[in-house]
Amino acid sequence: MNAAANTERSADVVVIDDDEIMRDLVADWLEAAGYGVRTAADCRAGLAEVERSLPALVVTDMCMPGPSGGAIIRNLKQGHPALPIIAISGNFSRSGCSVEDALALGAARALAKPVRRSEIMQAVAELAGPPARA
Repeated sequence: MNAAANTERSADVVVIDDDEIMRDLVADWLEAAGYGVRTAADCRAGLAEVERSLPALVVTDMCMPGPSGGAIIRNLKQGHPALPIIAISGNFSRSGCSVEDALALGAARALAKPVRRSEIMQAVAELAGPPARA
């Protein structure tokens, strides 16, 4: 992480998921509720989005090709310890990708796919507050 990285938070939520359908679905839910959303298809692009402008919250898939959600959480917590993160996964039962692992790395919430709209919206509202535009 860049020590001189931007520390002023935007009201956006960054959604990181290699599954385009899931990424777009979560983004659509958030946008419909009034949140600003930026998306990324992998760990590197997600980290770049966060460094470009520190978001209010990050929602990340845990199991992706290349560096995964665990790497994202670890990196973000080193550079931005107060940044809230929601980890989501369809594979939380696998070793190395459990709810406990995500929380131990610093995720504020860990939600299993398929994620229900009400579940993710409640977690986002609790962690990021109400949307900037309602």
